[in-house]
Amino acid sequence: MNQDLRKRIAEIIYQAKEGHIPSSYSIVDIINHLYTSVLSYDSNNPTWEKRDYFILSKGHGCAALWVVLEKLNLLPERALEQYSQFGGILGGHPDRTKVPFVEASTGSLGHGMPMAVGCALAHKITGNDNKVFCLVGDGECHEGTIWESAHVATNRNLNNLTVIVDWNQSAAQLCPTDDLPAKWRSFGWHTVVFDGHNQAQIEAAFNENDAQAPTVLIAKNVKGKGVSMTEGHGPWHHKIPSKEELEHILEALS
Repeated sequence: MNQDLRKRIAEIIYQAKEGHIPSSYSIVDIINHLYTSVLSYDSNNPTWEKRDYFILSKGHGCAALWVVLEKLNLLPERALEQYSQFGGILGGHPDRTKVPFVEASTGSLGHGMPMAVGCALAHKITGNDNKVFCLVGDGECHEGTIWESAHVATNRNLNNLTVIVDWNQSAAQLCPTDDLPAKWRSFGWHTVVFDGHNQAQIEAAFNENDAQAPTVLIAKNVKGKGVSMTEGHGPWHHKIPSKEELEHILEALS
């Protein structure tokens, strides 16, 4: 696990009073792997025409994206010092009009994946080799737009599209018997289930592909992973840590 990134998430959320530590901890290992080992991009040119695209449809987990972009020097200097502050470019959801390397403004769940499908289809039509990746939440998978998009992606053979599902059991609070992998398979997607906090399994999952179908990587994640106090589904979903709680989180990650 990426403990230093988790520490940074806790620090910026405490400073900004923004929230969503557990949602960010759930996906930070995957986002870090995407930007360090998977995505093709030009660090000096966010709009490089041959880049791969990443859309964080689960926009409320964007603190995980911000700390990875900061780590790789892909944000303006000191941008995180103004996270969710007046005059800053970083908010509690991604904004493509302000933040480099953000491809879509997301936050209203179910919107990022249709944009990813449209992007992948556009590159198919024009014959480009760009790949498109989209991260959605398992609760978000209750949105009808997810399955409408999944249906289109299969029918258009969008093998340049990979969707990552943050399967941290948020959806189980409403639908405890929902078989998420079976649903994706029924829509014709190449489906891979893996531990989203195990680096070896993350690497193996992203090496999977199918020339005939889009791919979905279903990550068995833990909401709030890394600190027992924040793990699971409860008051920490949008809670801001006190100074004492921040110290506890940082100590637990040391």
